[in-house]
Amino acid sequence: MATSSYTIAANDEHGQNPPTAGKRTPVMPYLNVSIYENQFNRPTKNRLLEACLRCGYNVYDVKPEITDTPISTRVARVNRRRPTILVTYGYNAFGSGSTFNSARGITTFYSSRNPYATQSRALAEDLYEQLVMGTTQPGRGVENLSDVGMLGSVNCRSVLVEPGFMTNLSEAKLMIDPDYQTEVAEESCKGICVYLGENYLPRGDLSVYPTLRVGSRGNFVLLLQFILNDYGYNIASDGIFGSGTSAAVKRFQQANGLIADGIVGRNTWRTLLVLAPRPTIRRGDRNVYVTYLQQKLTSKLYPLGTPDGIFGARTQTAVIEFQSENGLAADGIVGANTWARIEKIGGGRT
Repeated sequence: MATSSYTIAANDEHGQNPPTAGKRTPVMPYLNVSIYENQFNRPTKNRLLEACLRCGYNVYDVKPEITDTPISTRVARVNRRRPTILVTYGYNAFGSGSTFNSARGITTFYSSRNPYATQSRALAEDLYEQLVMGTTQPGRGVENLSDVGMLGSVNCRSVLVEPGFMTNLSEAKLMIDPDYQTEVAEESCKGICVYLGENYLPRGDLSVYPTLRVGSRGNFVLLLQFILNDYGYNIASDGIFGSGTSAAVKRFQQANGLIADGIVGRNTWRTLLVLAPRPTIRRGDRNVYVTYLQQKLTSKLYPLGTPDGIFGARTQTAVIEFQSENGLAADGIVGANTWARIEKIGGGRT
């Protein structure tokens, strides 16, 4: 496991509320809306922070706000904190931005103006290698962006990851695919581990996660608190499993059909991470697996409204349409066969 002397900072470009003007896809078919760049950047940043906590690093969220934050403010935050590494997420674009085109692929960037320029380039190369090996996306290379503040004006090793083009329809869909967001974050974490010479701990290996209860402390408690906050539980992230964390765990367990004992064991970790094998779900169910289903269907261009974790009529209709268009029994019930098709990264309608 990594030593606590390393701090990994993560930054997401642009904002969602209000959305940054111009940083969006063309209008998506079937959904009839544009996807804003930060709809990819922010959740992917959060997944990276989770991965780094799991692997034993200290972490720092450069931009916790959902609004766009000036580069000067973010640079100042980084330079006050002085992390070991800064990873920024963006999404590429080509052309006018009003129509889709064929530009595609992954690029990582560094700045020759960074005080650690040589090290930043090596970091960008390590992340690039892992991203190209670990995803199905083609690689476009490692490039120098000398005039980008989050690369050149920070006093730490810094890399920008742009793992697709929002002006390419297939890659635009990936922006809101939760599994692609996680995949990009995990491959980034692998690259960090390679660069620092530390061990990477796989996200899906439940043996990695300790049982936690009141009185537990450390990185996995921070990870638990981070995930719970991502689900909207609004608890203190202090690495101490106290009464507030216990209450949030019990609420999460109760909401997801688990024994509400406040102890975070194998089943609770599996549900927090929405890992396979996933349960059969149908109309009337409410849980994190429904939210995941809704996100996956939306990323495959089956509109159902805002993912809310409630398996209602619109979600059932989307499931039936997906099943009928993919050679499955169109019964609106999401079992093993439907999950096997839905959980694939990419694909869907065109």
